[in-house]
Amino acid sequence: MIPTLLQVALGGAIGAAMRWSVGLAVARAWAPGFPVATLSVNVLGGFAMGIVAAVIAGRDMGHMAPFLMVGVLGGFTTFSAFSLETITLIERGAVGHAVLYVGLSVFLSVGALAVGLWLGRGWVL
Repeated sequence: MIPTLLQVALGGAIGAAMRWSVGLAVARAWAPGFPVATLSVNVLGGFAMGIVAAVIAGRDMGHMAPFLMVGVLGGFTTFSAFSLETITLIERGAVGHAVLYVGLSVFLSVGALAVGLWLGRGWVL
C-alpha cells in the first residue's frame, strides 16, 4: 500500500498539471482581461469535489480521499476544498459559521496577498 503522504503528493502533481493544462486551454479560448481560466478551474474543481465526495461517502471509499480529494482536486484547485467545507457547515446548520468562513477566507486571503506584495516589492525594489 502506498503511504498517505505519497498518495497526496502524487495526486497533487496530477492535479497541478491538470490545472495548468485546463487554465492554458481556457485562457487561449477567451479574450484577456478577466481571469476566466482561474474561474473555470475553480468551478470545475468544485463540481468534481461534489461528485467525488458523494461517491467516496456513498461507497465507503474513504481510503481514496487522500489521493483524490486532497491530492488531485487540491492540486487542481484548493477552492474545491473551500467549497466543500462551506457546504458542510451549511448542511450541519451552521449557516452563520459558513458566512463567516467565506467572508474571512476571501478578505483575509486577499489582504494577506496585498501585504505580501507590499513587503515583497519593498525587498526587491
